[in-house]
Amino acid sequence: MATRFRRTSPVNLDRVKRYPLARRVNKAERKAFGRPMKKISGVDFFESLPSFLKAADLREFITLVIKARRGRHPFHIFLGAHPIKVGLSPVIIDLLEREIVTGLSFNGAGLIHDLEVAFFGGTSEDVASGLKDGSFGMARETGEMFASVGALADREGIGLGEAAGLFINGEKARNRKLSLFGRAQALGRPATIHVGIGTDIVAQHPEFDAAAVGAASHVDFRILCSVCASIDRGGAVANIGSAVILPEVFLKALNVARNLNKGKSRLTTANFDMITHYRPMENIVHRPTLSFGKGFNFVEHHEIMIPLLAWGLRLQWKR
Repeated sequence: MATRFRRTSPVNLDRVKRYPLARRVNKAERKAFGRPMKKISGVDFFESLPSFLKAADLREFITLVIKARRGRHPFHIFLGAHPIKVGLSPVIIDLLEREIVTGLSFNGAGLIHDLEVAFFGGTSEDVASGLKDGSFGMARETGEMFASVGALADREGIGLGEAAGLFINGEKARNRKLSLFGRAQALGRPATIHVGIGTDIVAQHPEFDAAAVGAASHVDFRILCSVCASIDRGGAVANIGSAVILPEVFLKALNVARNLNKGKSRLTTANFDMITHYRPMENIVHRPTLSFGKGFNFVEHHEIMIPLLAWGLRLQWKR
C-alpha cells in the first residue's frame, strides 16, 4: 500500500526574528582595508622574477591584459564576495578609475557585502556563532537594503548591478567611495550581479522579492552577453574567488556572444583563487580559450595576489 504524504507548505518569513546591524560584530572593518599603492616605481620586483612557471605566467598575463586595453578591448573582472571581505575594494576601484579594469561581475553575496561596507563601514559576520541560534544573516538593514535595490531595478527596468550603484550613490552612503557598485555606476562602467535564489542570506528576509531580483539579474546576464561579445574579440577576463556561479555564468554569456556574433574569437583568461576548483579551471581557464587564446591559473591568497596583480598592471600601463 502506497504511503500518502501531506503537502509541505512554505515557511512564512514574516515570522523570522531579526536584529539591528549595528549590534553585529564584523570581521571586516574599513580601517583594515587595503589601499592602492602610491608609489609603484623604484622596486624591480617584477624584473627580478625568474622566467619559469607561475612567475612567468603572471608577467605574461599582465602583458596580455595591457595589450588588450591598449587595443581598446575590455578587461572584465568576475568577483566572488571574498575579495570584498578581505579589504580589496579600494585596490579594484583604483584599477577601475585608471581605466585598466573596464567592468565587474558579482554573485549575490558581492552586493550584500558591498552594501554593508558602503552604509555601515564593515561586513562579514561569524557564521558558526550565528547558526547556533538562527541569527546568522538576520541583520534587518541588510535585507531591507537588498530589497530596495531589487525594487529600484524593477521600477526602472534596469539590471541589479546598475540599480545597486544608483541606490548607493542616490542615498549618499557614508562610505560610498569604498563601494564597487557606487564607483562603477558613477564611472559609467558595467557592473552585473548574478544571483542564485536561496544561496544568499537575503532570501531569509521577508522583504526579499525573488521575482524582481531574478528578473533584474537576468537583465544583467544579457548585459554580460554584450560585454562578452567585446571580450571575445581580444579582451581579457579574471575570475577572482568565485568557484561555481560566475564561471558558469561566464560560459553561458560567452556562448550567447559567439552564437550572435560570428567571427574569429581571441581572448585571455585567468583564475585567481586559494585552491584549484573544477569549474573555474574548465569554464574560465580551459574551455573559453581552447584554440582561441590563453588561460592562466594562479593559486594564492587574494589579499596578497590581487595587490601584486594591480601593481604589475599599473607598472605596464604607465609605460
